[in-house]
Amino acid sequence: MSGAPTPNPNPTPTAPPPIPLPHSPLISFLTHPGPALARLGHHLTAWAGVWGLPAGAAAFVVLVLAVVVRVRWRLRRHAALADGARLITVLAPPKVTTAAAEMLWQQLMGLLRPAWKRALFGQPHLSFEYVWSHTGVQIRLWVPGTVPPGQVEDAIAAAWPGVGVTIADAAETATLVLPAAAVATGGRQVLARAEVLPIRTDFDMDPLRGLLETCGRLTEDEHAAVQILARPVTGRRARGAVKAVTALRDGGSGSAGIASKALDLITPGAGTTSGVSAPRTGTAGMEPAEADQYRQASRKAAGSLWEVRVFYAAGSTKAGVKPNDGRLRGLAGKMASTFPVFRAANYFDRKRLAAPVPVLNGRQFAGRGHLLSVAELAALAHIPTDAVAAGLERAGAASVPPPPGIPAPDAKAGIKPIGVADADVRKKVGLSVADARHHMHIIGATGAGKSTLMTNLVLDDVDNGRGVVVVDPKGDMILDILARLPRRIADRTVLFDADSAACPPRLNVLQPESAADVDVVVDNVTGIFKRIFSGYWGPRTDDLFRQACRTLLHHDRTGQVNLRHVALILTNADERAAYTAAGRAADPDLRGFWDEFDALSPGMRSSITMPLMNKLRQFLGRDIVRNSIAAGPSSFDMGEVLNGGLCLVRIPKGGLGEQTAQLLGSLVVAKCWQAASARSGLPQHQRIDASLLLDECHNFLSLPYPMEDMLSEARGYRLSLTLAHQNLAQLPRDLREGVSANARSKVIFNVSPEDSRELERHTAPLLGAYDLSHLGKFQATGRLVAGAEERPAFTLRTIPMRPAIAGREQEIRAGATAAFGRVPGPEVEQILTEIDLRYPPAADAA
Repeated sequence: MSGAPTPNPNPTPTAPPPIPLPHSPLISFLTHPGPALARLGHHLTAWAGVWGLPAGAAAFVVLVLAVVVRVRWRLRRHAALADGARLITVLAPPKVTTAAAEMLWQQLMGLLRPAWKRALFGQPHLSFEYVWSHTGVQIRLWVPGTVPPGQVEDAIAAAWPGVGVTIADAAETATLVLPAAAVATGGRQVLARAEVLPIRTDFDMDPLRGLLETCGRLTEDEHAAVQILARPVTGRRARGAVKAVTALRDGGSGSAGIASKALDLITPGAGTTSGVSAPRTGTAGMEPAEADQYRQASRKAAGSLWEVRVFYAAGSTKAGVKPNDGRLRGLAGKMASTFPVFRAANYFDRKRLAAPVPVLNGRQFAGRGHLLSVAELAALAHIPTDAVAAGLERAGAASVPPPPGIPAPDAKAGIKPIGVADADVRKKVGLSVADARHHMHIIGATGAGKSTLMTNLVLDDVDNGRGVVVVDPKGDMILDILARLPRRIADRTVLFDADSAACPPRLNVLQPESAADVDVVVDNVTGIFKRIFSGYWGPRTDDLFRQACRTLLHHDRTGQVNLRHVALILTNADERAAYTAAGRAADPDLRGFWDEFDALSPGMRSSITMPLMNKLRQFLGRDIVRNSIAAGPSSFDMGEVLNGGLCLVRIPKGGLGEQTAQLLGSLVVAKCWQAASARSGLPQHQRIDASLLLDECHNFLSLPYPMEDMLSEARGYRLSLTLAHQNLAQLPRDLREGVSANARSKVIFNVSPEDSRELERHTAPLLGAYDLSHLGKFQATGRLVAGAEERPAFTLRTIPMRPAIAGREQEIRAGATAAFGRVPGPEVEQILTEIDLRYPPAADAA
């Protein structure tokens, strides 16, 4: 055993056998690329020698066909979108909030089509546009014809209450972004970094301010535009955004390139992680800046997304201007330089745009856009939020639809036409004859549409056999009515026209309807004179005029005495003795009054009567007055007028003088009121509805009654009053309060800011002071009575007057003169001459 080997106490470790390398074509290529590439080149050369030319030609043809088919398919899809497209021009409301645009774009996500429709027909896009000219900026929204009417319009109205919109056919030339003949230069704005990274959206002031200022000073031949094409996205594109966020979390850039993705596909183990490097969870291990970007990108990818393309251009229609003109390039450069305001984790980079005019006018979403969130798109495409934005036109009044219960005009049902609702419903609105008895107050500036509304009301009453009395101190409305009346009303028309040489009708205001009306007649006539001559009408003049009228009505109540006899008995002793005999015998007060008057010396009588004589001279000296008011018994019955006739009083203040027009109109109103009061003896069902319409009503409401009492009684007599004027300052306080409370139907046209604050009490909360002071021409706010209840306010537009009938005015005038015109006698001229001789014109003294 001694020859046995001794064991080594430190044996040498045996090396493990080598691990065999994996065998694959890729490993062979990566470890020894030379032979493989040589063999591949040899095979390709041999193949190309036989098939290269035909294969290359076929591939080229296929490529060209694919491009042509793709372009034609895109053009066809865009043509389908453009067919029936509309252009919405948006007028900014009085106040704009920053959140409104986000609401709009979030709601418009509803335009997203199902996947199969997007694959076959494409996804419709919108074009939000800022378009500048020398007149200012317009905000437009181009909507494809495939989008149902009202969908976008309703979203705009919901986002910006009070916004104004006009809709035009997008095929019209006027809807182009830039004039077709313009020479322009411009560009496009693209995201400079991965599209999942957001731009800035939190602004303390409007980010468009710089852009508006830059484009706010264009010359007459210059134009500018910013166009934002946007369409909602989902599906694959949205999933790509989520993957990009994951890449950011795992340390990537969020925008892997095509080559990197290709290597991932062919490299074994690509896209997997070793056990050494586990994927990140949340923001653990990130730098603070990286973590913030990750959180922002996550929020963006989690919300609704839009694919967007942004273009801008500046152009000119001036002859000889080139695209590289310094002015145009400078303007386009300044427009582009306003976009850095959106810089945050991402930002815009400008790119050159060839042929900007056809690109912007085409409104075609060609190519790939960039993803923006709703908040990002709202920061770009919105109505400016600044209270004073350069060149921006604000909307007028809000459009409010009529409430339920407002009827449509219907002659058979007795519904008078008021107008057409200017909200989307375009419904005609009316006022029933029964509700019209609650009276109507119309207020608005000159030219706003009051006369159009009143003319339509008069013609409707005439057409339906209701009596009408109209007093017009300007004259134009009466001419419009005369040219549109039916021929059958000619012999029932009473026409007072201060500018006409024809014989006027006679209206004796001292001719009572009955013996019981004597005191009413005296009170009315005296009250009218007192109110109109309030600055020169003292107690002595009032007593003298009142007692003279009472005396004359004791002498005769059949119309043989009139206002000229007031002057007669005060100036001629013999006539006074004759006309006062009956009054002296019947009334001790009158006997005492005249005894005292006769006992005065001639000089004293002259000083007492002179102020009244001056007023009578002024009034009776007008042809229309002395030939109608002071010429004999009335030639028509005002009661018959109210029962289906027509009385038109045309008394232009410019020709008559303001006080004479007021007196004449007020006396007609007094006669109308007497005739209406006479209906008190008739049962209700026998009282035919009639209307009294007063333009510039404050001139003629001079009766000695509280307005609330008069309006209340008129309703019982079935006399509907329509009271129109321009502003509240024209009404005395008592009259203003009476009209406000008792003329329950209100139609308010454009009024001053001062009046709008007062009148908004009738229209709130739906319409406020801003709305009332920004109503357009022929646009009004209606607060009507329906079913004896005051309904909420709404907006309307007046219905245009029916066409005038050639020669109709002359026919009506001839018929009216034949029926009621009377040739005046010489008595008035003689009395006026006597007044002038006895009382030469002198200053008034009460």
